[in-house]
Amino acid sequence: MHLIRPFGFEITDKNLKRAGLDYWDKVEIVYHDDLAAFLAHVNADETASLHLITKFAEHDYSETDLYTDQADHYFLFGREDTGLPEDFMRENPEKALRIPMNDEHVRSLNLSNAAAIVIYECLRQQQYHGLELVHRYEKDKLK
Repeated sequence: MHLIRPFGFEITDKNLKRAGLDYWDKVEIVYHDDLAAFLAHVNADETASLHLITKFAEHDYSETDLYTDQADHYFLFGREDTGLPEDFMRENPEKALRIPMNDEHVRSLNLSNAAAIVIYECLRQQQYHGLELVHRYEKDKLK
């Protein structure tokens, strides 16, 4: 997970920690001082594929090929209240992917929900590679 400063939250905030339950030690977090530093990181990766997630794009995230084995997919999400910077999106419309929504009733999605939607589509297209193993319990809940 890449986080770009300035944050709208405290990474040590107890609510943020609670939201991550006991998984924080399993997450590799890379911090970037600003959008330019993040873009420099992405551009240095020859296999990188940057996707700007917004409700304003022409192409839906589910219509995009996210299966490419060689690509490192970077999904960039904006703030829940303002989204990604408008000028940045205008400069990169070919990278923008839309999560369809009816904005007459819903202005924005929760950031974690939006991330889950897009990441699981990527995993679905990759046939859930790496998710084959499920912990087995003494009592199988479905038997």
